[in-house]
Amino acid sequence: MSTSAGDAMRRIGNAITPHEPQSTDQIWEIVQLARHQDRPYPLDYIPRLLSDFEELRGDRLYRDDPAIVAGIGRYHDMPVVVIGQQKGRDTQERTYRNFGMSGPEGYRKAMRVMALAEKIGAPVITLIDTPGAFPGADAEQRGQGGAIATSIRTMLRLSVPTVAIVVGEGSSGGAIALGVADRVMMLQNSTYSVISPEGGSAILWRDAAKSQLAAAAFQPTAANCYRWGVVDSVIPEPDGGAHRDHDAAAELLDRYLLRALTELREIPGSERRRQRHVRFRRIGSYRELALADTSAVVSGQTKGPP
Repeated sequence: MSTSAGDAMRRIGNAITPHEPQSTDQIWEIVQLARHQDRPYPLDYIPRLLSDFEELRGDRLYRDDPAIVAGIGRYHDMPVVVIGQQKGRDTQERTYRNFGMSGPEGYRKAMRVMALAEKIGAPVITLIDTPGAFPGADAEQRGQGGAIATSIRTMLRLSVPTVAIVVGEGSSGGAIALGVADRVMMLQNSTYSVISPEGGSAILWRDAAKSQLAAAAFQPTAANCYRWGVVDSVIPEPDGGAHRDHDAAAELLDRYLLRALTELREIPGSERRRQRHVRFRRIGSYRELALADTSAVVSGQTKGPP
């Protein structure tokens, strides 16, 4: 284990406390870290986690969508399917990948690869990092809403183990389309919400400049998502954020991912699917949230490292 990764693992008890309130400034700082231009993207994690990765392209209906990277590889000597949202590092690549905002063909490509995973019995890993699905008129004309809904349904019905990890920015249905998994995890400085702060402020105040207020209102941080039961685990990051050390960030992610897959492979497929349905129906239950929150505060415990 690298020094950075080891330090982060030792700091987990103090760094991530689900019941500790976060100020407006702290929340906005995390939003900025989630969007940092040097933060590792799926194509940074994949070669650090997988061997023999083979990317698969195209939705077999319209075209390939570079905003979503999908393929098959080997993870700790087991075949897995990986689907990730790729923003792009520089202006040219960001334009090519549409800033990680996929059209319907991207989600259809993802579903095609999910079907392959189901056929060969391989776990599905999704790496979420998007400001949202592409909102253009042409995407809507090609069935954007239907593609997102079908992707959600497809993930709910899979019998193979599924793990979703929010590695950066997870906003709107574009993120949820790849987030309906047996285990959902977030990196410490990632965000997960039904809409981006800019989109929320434009709707609430008719002013996208009030995005910091919107972020403070719906608190999209990993600590809050864990406290509300939206995610199962918060993965620590190297000091200063994942952008400081890609290798250490991948090493920390690897520990949590391996543990999750190891646990899930022991559960029969029909039971995994049943538990998945129960899990997502339970989200938003005020009674269960209140009980879970009280338990966390009384015990003083968080989900620690493997």
